[in-house]
Amino acid sequence: MPLLPLYPFSALVGQETMKLAVLLAVIDPAIGGVLLRGSKGAAKSTAVRALHGLLPALPLVTLPLNATEEMLLGGMDWQAALRAGNRRLQPGLLARADGGILYVDEVNLLDDHLVDVMLETLARGWHRVEREGLAAAHAARVTLIGTMNPEEGELRPHLLDRFGLCVEVQAEPDLDRRALILERREAFDRDPQAFQRQFQDEEERLRARLLAARAQVGRVSLPARLRLFMAELCAQHQVAGHRADLTLQRAAMALACLLYTSPSPRDS
Repeated sequence: MPLLPLYPFSALVGQETMKLAVLLAVIDPAIGGVLLRGSKGAAKSTAVRALHGLLPALPLVTLPLNATEEMLLGGMDWQAALRAGNRRLQPGLLARADGGILYVDEVNLLDDHLVDVMLETLARGWHRVEREGLAAAHAARVTLIGTMNPEEGELRPHLLDRFGLCVEVQAEPDLDRRALILERREAFDRDPQAFQRQFQDEEERLRARLLAARAQVGRVSLPARLRLFMAELCAQHQVAGHRADLTLQRAAMALACLLYTSPSPRDS
């Protein structure tokens, strides 16, 4: 089945905070992922999928709401066993997403047991599969991106706590921008390839910036005065624990990499 054409990330109109959040999450996965909250039709899913167009080498795996634990973690490849008599393990969605993004649409509707298993594995960073006398271990270093509509139910606190960034996404209020959204969507639906070519240069420039920023993350540090400001900010808002402080610091450093790192000639 041919892959559906992806809407260019650079063609998204408005939603600057949402776009920045997902970019920071792929620049530094240690930020802890992103939760996008908002009503349907605000380009949440479109923005996430467009990331794969920017960084096609970055795995983007979708976790469906009807997934089973075996689909998520891996298990026996029963088709191979029935077809050829071969006993082998089949990687799960977390293994396929290693080093990339695990995307969950309507994450607030995900089964409680699957949430627990997923969070335990992501916190550990690896998983060991044992089935029918076979065993294998794989890494599970994944950036979790979830989207949800609050009208369909809130997110359970222990899952909400695992997202580093949370963005409230609303429909674009500006009339001119709303008209531009309609114009661009019509052009994309009419001829996706021509529309993609129209934004090719912008996509390539943004891709080069992202790659350069990802390469510089470990080389950036914050001055003491900014760390003190972040600590003060979290304390004023009575944030429990120190995870918010660390996330704020990592997000600030990722933003610095995105804004001030120039791509090398090879990446341009």
